[in-house]
Amino acid sequence: MLPTLNRALERRMALDFPHPPLPEGQLALLRLVEEHAGITVRDAADALLMKPNNVSALVAQLTELGLLERRRDAVDKRVAHLHPTSVAMERLAEARALKEAHMTRLLETLTDGEQDALGSACGALVALTRRFHSAD
Repeated sequence: MLPTLNRALERRMALDFPHPPLPEGQLALLRLVEEHAGITVRDAADALLMKPNNVSALVAQLTELGLLERRRDAVDKRVAHLHPTSVAMERLAEARALKEAHMTRLLETLTDGEQDALGSACGALVALTRRFHSAD
């Protein structure tokens, strides 16, 4: 059910978001860099479970779009640190606000019992995710 809900939300976002949509890989990298500004390509690849050369290709694409910038390491010039541009930060914030507005409207249509059940299910999913990561 979650993938279906996510697809419906993404379709709605595509209709309402005034900027061209990014492919999933680019969006995942951009969100990661927003959360971890200064991350290296290698660390981003590890976090996204991708090969560094594939992440490098995404970095090049996002840089060309003006959404990401590479800053050379002061000590090791072979290493680049990734940072979102101000345009990227604005668009990510705009997308987040739009998504939250859609989800808020949807959640308000649920009964109290449905909201309680959803809260319990979310709590269980968080616990399951924590256990999964602690098993690594």
